[in-house]
Amino acid sequence: MFSAGNLNKFQQTETPFYYYNLDLLKDTLQACKDASQKYGYHVHYAMKANFNPKVLQTIQSYGFGADCVSGNEVKAAIEYGFGKDRVVFAGVGKSDKEINTALDLDIFCFNVESVQELLVINDLAGAKGKTARVAIRINPNVDAHTHHYITTGLEENKFGVNVWQLPDVADTLRNCNNLELTGIHFHIGSQITDMEAFRSLCVRVNELHEWFVQRGFNIKVLNVGGGLGVNYYSPDHDNIADFESYFKVFNDFLEVKPGQEVHFELGRALVAQCASLIARVLYVKNGLKKNFLVLDAGMTELIRPMLYQAYHQIENISQSSDNRQQTIDIKYDVVGPICESTDCFRKDVDLPESFRGDLIAVRTAGAYGEVMASHYNLRDQVQSIYSE
Repeated sequence: MFSAGNLNKFQQTETPFYYYNLDLLKDTLQACKDASQKYGYHVHYAMKANFNPKVLQTIQSYGFGADCVSGNEVKAAIEYGFGKDRVVFAGVGKSDKEINTALDLDIFCFNVESVQELLVINDLAGAKGKTARVAIRINPNVDAHTHHYITTGLEENKFGVNVWQLPDVADTLRNCNNLELTGIHFHIGSQITDMEAFRSLCVRVNELHEWFVQRGFNIKVLNVGGGLGVNYYSPDHDNIADFESYFKVFNDFLEVKPGQEVHFELGRALVAQCASLIARVLYVKNGLKKNFLVLDAGMTELIRPMLYQAYHQIENISQSSDNRQQTIDIKYDVVGPICESTDCFRKDVDLPESFRGDLIAVRTAGAYGEVMASHYNLRDQVQSIYSE
C-alpha cells in the first residue's frame, strides 16, 4: 500500500521511476536469513535479479554471498563488499576475459556448464599459476512446472551438463591439474511456488551426489540453486516469500554428509516485492470495444509482461480508496508509449475511471525490472527513488 506521504512525493517526482521500499527489503532479507540459518545454509544473492546500488548495499549488509552471471557482476559484487570467498560465477557462456577477471579476483567458485568450459578454465588458470575451484552444474531433468521461458532444468534447455555426459566430466576433472572440484550445482527454474518441485530436486541431487562419491570425488558443496517464487497477485497481503517452507524441504529431503555445505542462489524471492514501477497516464483513449490508458512507462522500463507474458498487479494510486473521485470501474488495456504493438502491461484491467496525470503503480517489479531496462526509442534511463 502507498501512504498519502508516498503519493505527495510521487506527484512531485518526474515519472517514470522505480520506487524501492527499503524497509520491506530489509524485512525480507531478515526472514530469509533467519530461516536459512536455522539449518546452517549459505545463501548467495542472484545479482541478475536487481543490481540497484542501494539494493546491493542492503543485501550485502545482511551477510549474503553473491551469485554472478557475468564478469561485470563479479567485479560489482567485490566492489559492493561481497567477500571474494562468497562470490560464485555461473553462466553457460563465460568468455575468456570474464574467466580471467574472476581468476584474478580469486573468487570462491566457478559453476561450470560443459566439458569444454572445464578445459578452458583449466588452461586459463594454468597460465596464471592458479588452481580454480569449480562446481559442476548438472541438468537434473526436473520439471519445475513454471513458464517455459524460465525453466532451466530440463534436457531441452541450454543450461548445465546432462547426466549422460557425467563420465566425460569425471575423466576431464581427473586430467585437469589446475582445477579443484568443490561441489555440484543445480537450478531447475524460476518463479516456483510448488514445493513438490524442490522435493523432486532433492531426490535427484541425492542420486547424483552418490554418483560422484562412488567415483572417489569429495563433494564439499551441494548448491541447489534458487527459483523460489513470490505472489504477484497479492503484493500487499503476501509480500514475503515462504522461506520457512522452502528451506524445510531441503532439510527434510536432502542427504547432507558431515562437513558439507548447502548453498542456495535466491534472487526474485529477495527483491521482487520491494519495488514498484510508478508511471503517469499520458492519454486516455476510449473506443467502442477497447479503452486504453497510455502511460509514460513501457517495455523499456519493465519488459517482463511483454517478454514472459508475466502478470503484475496494476493500481491507479491517484484514485485509491482514500482519495477516489469516481465510483465506477472501467476495463482498460494498460499500454506504454513504445512503437511496438507488444508494448502492453495488461489487457482488460479493472481500474477506477482514470484521467490524464493519474499515477499508476505496477507492483512486484523489484526483480528483472530496472536491470532489464533499455534505451530503445532513445528513451531516458529510468530513475529510482527510495523510502526514507
